[in-house]
Amino acid sequence: MYTKPKSLTVTLTVVNAALYAIGAYVTSYIESPWGIGQFRPAIVIPALFAILFGPWVGGVGAALGTLMASQLRYGQPILSLMSGTPANFLGFFILGKLLENKFNWKRFISASIVVLSVANLLCATGVLLYFTTFSPQFVFGQSPTFIVGFILGLTAWWYVTMLPFQLFATPVLIKTCCGVFSSIVPDSVKQSSLREEMPRKFFGLSLLLPGIAMLTIGAAATYTGLGYALVTGFKVIDRPVVLSGIRAMFLGSGGILSSLGMVLLLFGRK
Repeated sequence: MYTKPKSLTVTLTVVNAALYAIGAYVTSYIESPWGIGQFRPAIVIPALFAILFGPWVGGVGAALGTLMASQLRYGQPILSLMSGTPANFLGFFILGKLLENKFNWKRFISASIVVLSVANLLCATGVLLYFTTFSPQFVFGQSPTFIVGFILGLTAWWYVTMLPFQLFATPVLIKTCCGVFSSIVPDSVKQSSLREEMPRKFFGLSLLLPGIAMLTIGAAATYTGLGYALVTGFKVIDRPVVLSGIRAMFLGSGGILSSLGMVLLLFGRK
């Protein structure tokens, strides 16, 4: 088994952090309907490093990268230190660990679903704690439904905006890098074939089921009192605007994920 020199591990971690910081900052002004929580397709960068070069490279690089991007975006590190930094480290460390020396595409899909769920839930909880502690913009504690809805809603927003990039873009990047960095990429990754091994029906279900869940929540937020319960904790932000954004987010993302999942299920070979 190839063992990377420590100098190479440090170099890869720094490169991961720098690329992730740049990628995250580029889309950092695209935010969730709640006005916090960034659109972040750049998660494919630490995912790639975690899978190809190990959990420490992926986790530490992701933590440093998101901290740098947050510093550039907000001018202070506290929000990231309470949310994105620990969540990114844990998420990409776990991803690297789950796939270390035992990579295959079905395991990649399963690990991605677990990691995006757990890490984003941790990050959303950290955001809640930050605003509870430092910001008068929000009134937390007045409505348990709002608190739960905010955490789960922000988690869901990150999940559905990250999942397509993770499942569609990361495999292509992995196979591209296998050719470029063949000598330091794990054999289990190099030997996995996208064409022959990708479990397309499992892939399709991993998109379809979250998509249906998003559509259900979107419909409930539109036609029942759930939508208003999700915004009752806002003190300053325009509630109707936030509610419109929440409805559009769930219905739009649900429709896209469901459509992609159905296409894969209908035309998948496995």
